[in-house]
Amino acid sequence: MASYFDEHGCSPLAPGEQPDHMLHLARLLIDGGYGAHFDMEYHRIFPDEPHKPPASKAAIDSLKTAPIEEEGKKCPVCLKDYSPGETVTEIACCHAFHKDCIIPWLTRINTCPVCRYELPTDDPDYEAFKAQKARVKQRDEALQELHNSMFG
Repeated sequence: MASYFDEHGCSPLAPGEQPDHMLHLARLLIDGGYGAHFDMEYHRIFPDEPHKPPASKAAIDSLKTAPIEEEGKKCPVCLKDYSPGETVTEIACCHAFHKDCIIPWLTRINTCPVCRYELPTDDPDYEAFKAQKARVKQRDEALQELHNSMFG
């Protein structure tokens, strides 16, 4: 007879680890087919934001790995504790993850799950959109600086 954890595709909590009920609820909703609904609702609320494409293969291949030196740290994706000396994958924003957690994430979306730092993509339209957005922001900052220099 298979164990409960094998039957349900999950693993037991480590000693001292607390269950994350909100994460469990989110996974149930997504597994139940509500992910597309949430995606549609997001685009209804934020219509000018294009869907973020996956990170480029070159960006994923260039991610650095490093051993964990501090105890008590957790992977922000799966929320499991790192083992001392375990090797993790780091993004340029300095957030670290299990490789098996971050690679599937980046093959779907080009942002850090913690801070939304954007990695480069292979999508020329999205890269053009980002460049245009950066130019608009730079122009607005220059106008604000000019205004402040003239009117105090």
